[in-house]
Amino acid sequence: MRFLLTSLALATTLATAAPAQTLDRIRETGQFNIGFRADAVPLSYINTEEQPAGYSVLICDRIAQSLANELEIDNLNATFVSVDTEDRFDKIASGEIDILCGAATITLERREEVDFSIPTYVDGTALLLPKEGGENLSDLAGKKVGMRGATTTETAVRNSFEQAGIEAEMVPFVSHQDGFKAMVDGEIDAYFADQSIMLVSFAGGKMQDNFKMSDQILTIEKHGLALTRGDTEFRLFVDQVISGLYEDGSMEKFFETTLPGVEPGGALQALHIIAPTLP
Repeated sequence: MRFLLTSLALATTLATAAPAQTLDRIRETGQFNIGFRADAVPLSYINTEEQPAGYSVLICDRIAQSLANELEIDNLNATFVSVDTEDRFDKIASGEIDILCGAATITLERREEVDFSIPTYVDGTALLLPKEGGENLSDLAGKKVGMRGATTTETAVRNSFEQAGIEAEMVPFVSHQDGFKAMVDGEIDAYFADQSIMLVSFAGGKMQDNFKMSDQILTIEKHGLALTRGDTEFRLFVDQVISGLYEDGSMEKFFETTLPGVEPGGALQALHIIAPTLP
């Protein structure tokens, strides 16, 4: 089966409710709406050709192909819809998007609003700072600390400083690009971000001469694809596809494609082994 992949669409005219179960609606309409973040390199972003790209996007491409085959839809219209950290889960809950392919940490609080697939990635909060800077939280006392706003990273950083009794000025940014620029311009003293995002931006931005990444990570976070809460049939379908991607080695290839030359951490290597589920 073949499907028509629409590279990018604005979510201004999509439906605001999901009265039918996801698979039934896709079967009836031939429309599959995929939410993605444009700034979460290497997991989900817009590439230089203005196309959705990244590790999570590759997974959703396969899910779209599997949907077309399973539902026998010759021209499945898989449309990528750009979302941000503020509205991504709301768009799942309202039915504006069917699945969220980005960098979304699975948390109990978020599961009150949406469901998640089986884990697709393991990440952690890493620290970027000047080469001469101390890597302990206590070294950042009284300094300006940046992070992407409205993310689990922001929550983890604030909680860690509070629990350690360390006061610092927290500076949330609307994008990682703004955060890294602030570091280069000397406007902040340190920046926290997912390790995967940090690796790409650190190396790609040629920041090695003046900055360093801490060897330690602040958190260990499992990522998953967000889905409509309570739609067990669609969730099972997505989990079956992802489990198959682990089993046939595709997930490892996706990692190699999106993070060339990077060695996956121990937690991610373990996930590749334990994630496949028996049929």
